[in-house]
Amino acid sequence: MTNASRDTLHVSRLTNDVSAFAHIRRMRDSRFPHEIAAILPGEFFVSATPMIVYTVLGSCISACIRDPVVGVGGMNHFMLPKPKDGGSDSWGVSTRYGSYAMESLINDILKQGGIKSRLEVKLFGAGKIYEGHIDVGARNAEWVLDFLKTEGLTAVKTDLGDVCPRKVYYFTDSGRVLMKKIERLKNKTIAEREQEYATKIQVVGKPVEEDVTLF
Repeated sequence: MTNASRDTLHVSRLTNDVSAFAHIRRMRDSRFPHEIAAILPGEFFVSATPMIVYTVLGSCISACIRDPVVGVGGMNHFMLPKPKDGGSDSWGVSTRYGSYAMESLINDILKQGGIKSRLEVKLFGAGKIYEGHIDVGARNAEWVLDFLKTEGLTAVKTDLGDVCPRKVYYFTDSGRVLMKKIERLKNKTIAEREQEYATKIQVVGKPVEEDVTLF
């Protein structure tokens, strides 16, 4: 490949990153070398240029996936495994569900030159942050591990469960993860956000090598 071809491919990738994820909030932090894309529940982000993807997880799960050869990587954030009874509608067919979040993230990486057999997967979240007998996080964890097995993929790193929410920063180029577990006393805010989001899904949608650094 000539230098001109490489430059054209680089510009094409930059354009794709900006246009496809224009709705994602971006920010700068002097502690980090790259721009940060902050995703919310129901969102995902993929980049072929070095970026950091950030989110806060309660019972939700984020999959951090990349192809280390082509340098394309990203992260999603989903709250529920799949629409109830496998149904779908204009609201339900969304990355707020794991079934769509995982497919959307993987397919976008493949569209940008990734190869499925090379994908490196890391999983975070699934905290038990609600009182009561139903453990939403455990259900999410069980589902996503089963999904990977069905797809012939294996997670190289998982940090699932516990009773703590997590802040996660994922470096798309290197696969490095910075993770911070949030104190139990601060759980209430995270839980309230997730409950509000769950209510929105129900009402509108009707169905309802260690490179992880703690800081």
